[in-house]
Amino acid sequence: MNYTLDELTTQVRRDILRMVHKVNSGHPGGSLGCAEFFVVLYFEIMIRKKKFEMNGLNEDLFFLSNGHISPVLYSVLSRSGYFPIEELNTFRQLNSRLQGHPTTHEGLPGIRIASGSLGQGMSVAIGAAHAKKLNNDDNLVYSLHGDGELQEGQNWEAIMYASAKKIDNLIATIDLNGKQIDGSTDDVLSIGSLKNKFEAFDWLVVEINDGNNINQIRNGMLKAISLTRKGKPVCILLKTVMGNGVDFMMHTHAWHGKAPNDEELEIALAQNSETIGDY
Repeated sequence: MNYTLDELTTQVRRDILRMVHKVNSGHPGGSLGCAEFFVVLYFEIMIRKKKFEMNGLNEDLFFLSNGHISPVLYSVLSRSGYFPIEELNTFRQLNSRLQGHPTTHEGLPGIRIASGSLGQGMSVAIGAAHAKKLNNDDNLVYSLHGDGELQEGQNWEAIMYASAKKIDNLIATIDLNGKQIDGSTDDVLSIGSLKNKFEAFDWLVVEINDGNNINQIRNGMLKAISLTRKGKPVCILLKTVMGNGVDFMMHTHAWHGKAPNDEELEIALAQNSETIGDY
């Protein structure tokens, strides 16, 4: 049965909420804010092989740098066939393949790097994109990063390298929600205009002003793809709302890393009616 992207997004939000609630641990805010992005990326944009191969040859690759939003990645990976949906029940449990931050030692399909040590994903994605160019592999590399994560200096060394080496098969998306664990990014450590910064580092920049709108995400990503292979890396600034889809979680950093209790879960699920089927 074919489902719409809206239906898939609603189900992904339910998965996120239920996973985090079950173990009273995890990061719902950023996961909910990126649900639409992941659904569009995995169900429409990326060129993927039916069977997961770690080497990633002749297919598009995705790297999640802000690995703490693993619930949204796990949900989309399972819903797109990488592993059984029922395995979402094991999130953050002992010996589970679905740890709080993605890991590789258990061989979870869809995961190519351990991530969550913030600031490192940009370097990995650039390295993978460079390898594809050396292998004459025409597929693209996608990555996702938090805006607060860009306070880590290693990112800017990598960003400088990418443009200097003309890594033009990379699309790095920044989740621009203005929030991080301790408050707003402006209050913690202002990062200023990321558009101006990336352009100063000789990247091409695409802005998606409503990063929770499926049509805007689709159009923005297609535009970004059209800009690849022109001698410069591409950055998407994706303006999202943390906690999107659950009214009491939206527009606040309070739900960056806090699980809903039983009553809060019921309220949140009622705002996101089951569309496909819970695990």
